[in-house]
Amino acid sequence: MPTRTSTSAPARPPALSYLQPVPRHMVHRAAIAEVFLTDAVRTGEHSFLVAAQWPRDHALYSPGSDGTSDPLLFMETIRQALVYLAHAYYDVPLSHRFIGFGSEFRITDPAALRIGGEPVPVVLEAQWVWVGNRPPNRFGMRLEVVLTVGGRACGRGALHVVAVDDKRYAMLRGRGAVPRGAEVSATTRAPRPANGRPVERVHPAAVGRLRAKDSVLVRERTDGPWQLLVDVEHPIFFDHPSDHVPLMVTLEGFRQLGHLLLHAEVGGPRAPEVAGAPRALLGMEVDCLAFGELDQPIDLVVGERETGPAGVRLTLGAVQGGTALASCRATWGPGAAHRDVPLSA
Repeated sequence: MPTRTSTSAPARPPALSYLQPVPRHMVHRAAIAEVFLTDAVRTGEHSFLVAAQWPRDHALYSPGSDGTSDPLLFMETIRQALVYLAHAYYDVPLSHRFIGFGSEFRITDPAALRIGGEPVPVVLEAQWVWVGNRPPNRFGMRLEVVLTVGGRACGRGALHVVAVDDKRYAMLRGRGAVPRGAEVSATTRAPRPANGRPVERVHPAAVGRLRAKDSVLVRERTDGPWQLLVDVEHPIFFDHPSDHVPLMVTLEGFRQLGHLLLHAEVGGPRAPEVAGAPRALLGMEVDCLAFGELDQPIDLVVGERETGPAGVRLTLGAVQGGTALASCRATWGPGAAHRDVPLSA
């Protein structure tokens, strides 16, 4: 059949607002300062544009040594986008509990995330996918996104979660389940290793952090495993009470362990693959396998380390009482200060 050529101008993309954050309860945040989303518009049956504003500086998500936004801001923005779209566009009840099954992100153009003279306005080109969906008591969903800044694509990511009602959540949690509203409060002391002795956090500079309270790595013995310090008093990691270890705490543990392995002089010289130039975290693929309990030590284990043209790839894991909680494949490469061309997708 002949092709009809349209003479009308192409449709303009919907306008997005950056004037104020979305309501904090819609992204499961207690503090307004921790809400990064500002708007979302539907562009198709299951496609959206989501706007977010990243701060030039942040108490936890501070800029990297190359002057770019913290990559975990991207992952937190994906989390907030999924939760917001679930409530605002798909009628997932606000009372449902969200459980992470897997997350991933990849920064493909670090230079696009350089921080300038104003907060970074980002857009997520988002695609919603139902996965094992059985409403109204169980919603299975995956959000796949492309990250753009000023129309420049610079990353991609995804998050797979299940949202369930209180009854199903209690069944999934088993012994760790607590009634809503009775989760661990900010007055509960952070857990310690099994012997009960106080432990000292790794110096924040060794794990790429600025504040001592943001270091989440501890070690009882120099020949023992690194452990994740879960501090329930931390105002950002535990923005609101929880009865298990939040996903973002586990991701931070993986990030800090990777930074330590690649940059700090721990028991020997600096890793040869980073000699002469610091490496930036460029991506993570994380599989969530079990709930992390707040009252037991969590070991962070190191698996394979591969070095190639794209950077260094580390395989890491989180284990609690012999049970694997999560596995991670993290990629580290030259930051924006050492590269001005996009990475290959």
